[in-house]
Amino acid sequence: MRWLSPLLLTLVLPVLSGCGALSSLSEASKELDAYTLSPATDPGLPAKGSRHLIVELPTSAGALGTDRILIKPLPYQAQYLPDGRWTEPAPALLQTLLVTSFQNLGGFRLVGRTGAGLMPDYTLMTEMQEFQAEPVGPDSEEVTIKVSMVLTLIRESDRRIVASRRIAVTETVDSDETLTLVGGFDRAVQAVLREIVVWTRSNAG
Repeated sequence: MRWLSPLLLTLVLPVLSGCGALSSLSEASKELDAYTLSPATDPGLPAKGSRHLIVELPTSAGALGTDRILIKPLPYQAQYLPDGRWTEPAPALLQTLLVTSFQNLGGFRLVGRTGAGLMPDYTLMTEMQEFQAEPVGPDSEEVTIKVSMVLTLIRESDRRIVASRRIAVTETVDSDETLTLVGGFDRAVQAVLREIVVWTRSNAG
């Protein structure tokens, strides 16, 4: 499968020789193409709301907390695409997408981030569990995009946990080309974002 040779940049590269090291440094210095993702939009949802919501920066494991696009050929192996990255570290990117999605879909009067000076009625805490591409198998060109997050909604008046939930979405694409992978991430993330907004609105009574 093409996936495991030119496409992937492994986390640890062997130093083969002086010339090899210089070549590696040259490759590492190349600027990577940067990609962003789309927030959820759905004008069919009612936009009215009187509550204020803070969206905290998602927590994540070390391999997810970077601007590199994560590939997991095996459950215990983490690699990154060599020719692309996110426009910002994945947790910050998802926080931005969450805030924008809440603003697009409505249900809250104001939505912001921690430190924005907003006095919230509710705080949404999230944990990124999966945000990666996984090859389907050695005999297939298909790749599965996995996005999953654990949500915790806190009512600020008494700091009580109102609800918690895990949301997971998978999206299969037919190629390991970078643009195809990013398109798969975009569709999966939009589905997750919409579910998060609907769930949060239904529990912020």
